[in-house]
Amino acid sequence: MTVTAPHRVAVLAFGGMSPFHLAVPSAVFASGGGTAPETGYEVVVCAEQPGRIATSAGYDVVVDHGLEQLTDADTVVLPSWDPARDPSPALVAAVRCAHVRGARVVGLCLGAYLVAASGIADGRTVATHWHAAPDLARRFPAVTVRSDILWSDLGDVVTSAGVAAALDTCLHVVRTDHGVALADAVARALVLAPHRDGTQTQFIPAPVSRHPGEDPVDRAIDWALDRLDEPIDLDTWSRQVHVARRTFTRRFRDRTGVSPGLWLVQQRLARARALLETTELTVDEVARRAGFGSAATLRLHFTEHLRTTPRRHREAFRRTEPTTVP
Repeated sequence: MTVTAPHRVAVLAFGGMSPFHLAVPSAVFASGGGTAPETGYEVVVCAEQPGRIATSAGYDVVVDHGLEQLTDADTVVLPSWDPARDPSPALVAAVRCAHVRGARVVGLCLGAYLVAASGIADGRTVATHWHAAPDLARRFPAVTVRSDILWSDLGDVVTSAGVAAALDTCLHVVRTDHGVALADAVARALVLAPHRDGTQTQFIPAPVSRHPGEDPVDRAIDWALDRLDEPIDLDTWSRQVHVARRTFTRRFRDRTGVSPGLWLVQQRLARARALLETTELTVDEVARRAGFGSAATLRLHFTEHLRTTPRRHREAFRRTEPTTVP
């Protein structure tokens, strides 16, 4: 029997960082314990100068490992950074070398400063907390900075907005590596929403409820989720909740951060991924049940949004015995 080596995740700690930022990658990637499922990741925390590391919370953490952990990590997580501090040449070189070797680099929140300083995102796009975006863009003009999205995934470089978005981004990494089922199990263990798309705005005035309430957008979302396999046009959708089309579109974007059309695509992609991972349905049938109509349309959206095909996704993420879907 072939034993698969765990996917090694190296998380960088530094003096004065928030313990929350340090805890996020471990909370999502660490395997087992309590209600957490086994994820296949092996997480190690390292620092440029191992030992007692002061945090912004007034207590210290002890880090045993140094930057050598980056030399064979599969994923390097930079969970934050102090913008007032210039990273040392040794730290910048360690991040750059890990990336050149093939490691995925994940910069959460202000960790985008380290990503930008390493040069691995020159000519590319990074996301960061909206408050830091103007300064980051000014200091690193070779990088395109986005403050209007939750995360940016370039494949080899992943960056995110702050705080809660870091959790969303780590869940996105699990979903990318292991599929929808495991990511949803991790989200349930952490009592988190299973999926917020990276294109969602950082500003969301109110949460989205799966159950209908008095708010017309809540009712519209519930109505659409029960009919994802059916054609849904904007006029019919807005009429269901007795709201004019223009008003409905504005309220929907205010609530979810995306347009009604993009939200539908995101929900249909999530359903298609789950069906591909857990059933033996043909791609044509998956496309029909997810609301895309045809396999060609499904493939088009998979290529545009997920950079893969339905067949390759099924081959990569089949984790359980296929279920029978009536």
